Parts: sequence; structure tokens; C-alpha cells
Amino acid sequence: MTGLQTEKSVVRTFYKALDAPNANLADVIAAHTGPDYLWRGFHPFGELNAAQAAREFWQPLRHSLTSMQRRQDIFFAGENALNAGGTWVVSMGHLMGLFDASWLGIPPTGKLVFLRYCEFNRVQDGKITETAMYFDIPHLMIQAGIPPFPPQTAAHVVQPGPITHDGLLFSPQPPEEGAKTRALIENMIADLGQWQAEIPLEEELRRTWAEDMIWWGPAGIGATYTIPRYAAQHAGPFRSGFTQRSKTTHIARVAEGAYGAFFGWPNFTARASGGFMGMPATDQAGEFRVIDVYRRDGDKLAENWIFIDLLHFWKSQGLDVLARIPSL
Repeated sequence: MTGLQTEKSVVRTFYKALDAPNANLADVIAAHTGPDYLWRGFHPFGELNAAQAAREFWQPLRHSLTSMQRRQDIFFAGENALNAGGTWVVSMGHLMGLFDASWLGIPPTGKLVFLRYCEFNRVQDGKITETAMYFDIPHLMIQAGIPPFPPQTAAHVVQPGPITHDGLLFSPQPPEEGAKTRALIENMIADLGQWQAEIPLEEELRRTWAEDMIWWGPAGIGATYTIPRYAAQHAGPFRSGFTQRSKTTHIARVAEGAYGAFFGWPNFTARASGGFMGMPATDQAGEFRVIDVYRRDGDKLAENWIFIDLLHFWKSQGLDVLARIPSL
């Protein structure tokens, strides 16, 4: 195998071992990661080493969500376009299981649940050396009957994979297609980072987005469809809710074929000066840890799956969502 196929194989082999029903999770993670392995996960986990990731995240999750399956919708790899470099493999989908024991204080239902996830794995010399594992805990809370936020501006129903059903890029892709995707995402980032464009929001969005774009947002914000509804149900309210947005900083930006993604830790900071997600303004700055995954259709972005660490953001604003679970 050559190029990105080698790195994809490393991650697929790791997943096969990790997802085995009777896997010794600590041993599996140790065997497939480098000596200085760094794991990053949404609140309340943060930055962990290999042993901590097994003990604090994977073992409790597998204990709570029994008979767990990984149901991937998107899988691809790419060379990092940023100065940090490296080859990263992206996996997105759901971890599905039977919610049989409490996790993070969330009460079990005994029923089928889905934990939305997206994971970046950096592969070097046949080992995974760095992971960003982002997941939608508020969506799991909703499934458990304890919605943590006020009603959403958009709608969180299901979070399917691509409409094209071609997101699992297990085979090699034409390099020129990945280059097109990466360039389009870079153009979108340049527009997004301004916030002070001299053109209306919908016109700005049409520069890089398809008219029937779908923004698959996280629980608490929701998903929205078409440029006008995206502008009205998320982009507009978000921009009006925040000031002093910092420059965008990412750890990795990758693309392969028609798919691309990025993540940061954090991606940016902004001051909550106008209210957000039905909450009042705090006038405090907060971090946004985000993964965005994109599907390109021709010369426009058509679908976008978003993972935002809302629990971390709201804790920085004085609201500890997990600590409130017993009183909900």
C-alpha cells in the first residue's frame, strides 16, 4: 500500500481490535498508539494519554453502552494542509449501543441509543500518535429524556451520512479531487473568518455553498437546510450573539476526494454579548472546540456535519450542564 492507504489501514486495524466485544481496551490502545500519544475529547475529558483514554473514556462508555457497534458514515484521510503537517485519518458516524448503565450521570434507558462522534487520528510510522475524539453528549441526554438546553433555533432529528452514500473512502481517490475540496474549504474559511463582509450574509454564503446545502449541527442548535434557512436559523443568530471573534486556528485541515474536515483546540474564541441558544448574554469570552466535516458537490459545499463542545463552552459561561443532571 502507498500514500494514504497505509494510514487508513492502520486506523481500520485499530478499530477492528478496539470494537471487538471482549477487547482489553487498555492493551488495544497501548498496542496501536505511540509512546507520547495524546487523546483530546470533549468536556469533561480534555487531554489524556493512552492509559487515561482507556480508563476514563472507553471503558466507562463500553460499560454503559453494551453491545456497542461503530456505524461509520464517513471515512477518509489526508495530508495536513497546515504547518504542523502529518497524515490524519477521519472517521465520522455513531457509536450505537444499549444504554444499560449510567454514563457521566446520564440515567440509562435500557434502550437503543446513538452517540454521534467524529474522530481525527494522526498516523506516524504505523502508530496512532494523536487523536481528537469529539462527540455529542447533549444528543445522548435528549435520548435519555433530559434535554439540557432550551428549544433549538434549528431541528435536531437524525444525523444521517451523505445523501450520496459514498463517504467511506476505503480505496484511493484522485488527488486532484481532494485538492479541489481543500481549496473550496479554504475559501469558505476565509469568508467565515471575516464576519464584517460588505455583502449580505446569504450572498456571502452563496460564494462557497450550494443553494440546497445542509448544515448538520449539534444538539442544542440543530440542523438546517438551504442557504436562507441556515442564515436565519444558525449563521445569523450566531453572528448576532457574539462579538470579538478571534482568528480561526486549526490543528489539522485535510481533504480526500469530495470530503474534507478540520478541527481545533479551540478553533476560535468569541464573547457572548448578545445571547445564544436561548440563553442570556454573559458578556464573557468562551472557547469553541469544533470539528467540521464537509462534502463537496462540484464547485460548492453541499453538506456539513458539525461537532461543537457546547458543554465546555457553557461551563466557561458559568453553566455546568452535567452537574445539573440530578435536578433536571
